[in-house]
Amino acid sequence: MSKNIVILSGSPRKGGNTDRLAQAFVDGAKAAGKQIALFRVADLKIGGCRGCNHCFKQQGVCVQKDDMPPILDALCKADALVLASPVYYFGVTAQIKLAIDRFYALLQEGMPVKRAALLMTCGDDSDNAAKSSISMFRQISTYLKWDEAGIIVAPGLHNQGEIVGRTELAQAKRLGENV
Repeated sequence: MSKNIVILSGSPRKGGNTDRLAQAFVDGAKAAGKQIALFRVADLKIGGCRGCNHCFKQQGVCVQKDDMPPILDALCKADALVLASPVYYFGVTAQIKLAIDRFYALLQEGMPVKRAALLMTCGDDSDNAAKSSISMFRQISTYLKWDEAGIIVAPGLHNQGEIVGRTELAQAKRLGENV
């Protein structure tokens, strides 16, 4: 079981369905005594990876001066990572993808993350819209040797608050307890 969990929430809609799904996970994890570092990446200034390899020469320190260092620091102490995003045009949001791309800074130094989970919401009535995001998550997990802790997709959500009362909230809470 993981003790230190980093959660990256990529929804630009504060308090929306994705945030509520992430919060259900947090509630379960905290109830189980886990330490949580939650970052709403849409509220942060994060630049895209420049591929300059400065981080490889500077022990994981990126050349950019933005809001990413606290996330990278938290990942260096984390047992598990949770990515939470709505589906935007059949993928994760640009905001969360920026943060994921910046994991590059830790490739040489490594990070202790051993498990990862994916939480997604989408307007489509099926989870088909999340397939490319799930594929990306699984490819990253395989590459970084993370065990897949769980994937929850909540489809059919168009308006803020529509997730209230849905089974996916209980699933996320249980996942938080068990990661």
